[in-house]
Amino acid sequence: MSEREIFITRLDKERLEELLEVAKNIGKPNREDAQNLRDLERELQRAQVVAPDEVPADVVTMNSKVVLRDVKTSEEMTYTLVFPRNASMAAGAISVLAPIGTAILGYREGDEVEWRVPSGMRRIAILKLLYQPEAAGDFHL
Repeated sequence: MSEREIFITRLDKERLEELLEVAKNIGKPNREDAQNLRDLERELQRAQVVAPDEVPADVVTMNSKVVLRDVKTSEEMTYTLVFPRNASMAAGAISVLAPIGTAILGYREGDEVEWRVPSGMRRIAILKLLYQPEAAGDFHL
C-alpha cells in the first residue's frame, strides 16, 4: 500500500512536536511506546503543513471525530482524536500516540490506512468525518 499525502495544521504540528519533545525527556519509554513516538514523528515529517483555515474539510485533524471501519472484521468504531491527557476509551477519545490515532492523523475521509498495532497489521477505513474543528471554525482547539 503506497503512502498517501497527509495534511496537518501548523498549530497541530507545533503542539505535537512539543508533545514528542516532552515524551523524549520524561525518561526511557518502553519499546512499544518508543516505536509509537517514532511513528508519530515520521508522520509529522512527511505531512504537508497548512494553515488551519486552509486544511481540507475532509482531513482528520486533532480533535476530529471520525467513524472508522476495520477492513478485515467490518467492525465500526467512532473516535475523537485527542492529545494523551484527554484520552478516554470509555468516552471514545483516542490518543494521537495510540497506533490507530497516529495512523489516521492527516488522512482523509474515504482513505484506508494500514498500520502496525500490538496484535499485528491492521487496515482501517476512514468512513466519515463527523466533526473537524477547522471546518467548524473552531481554530482554537
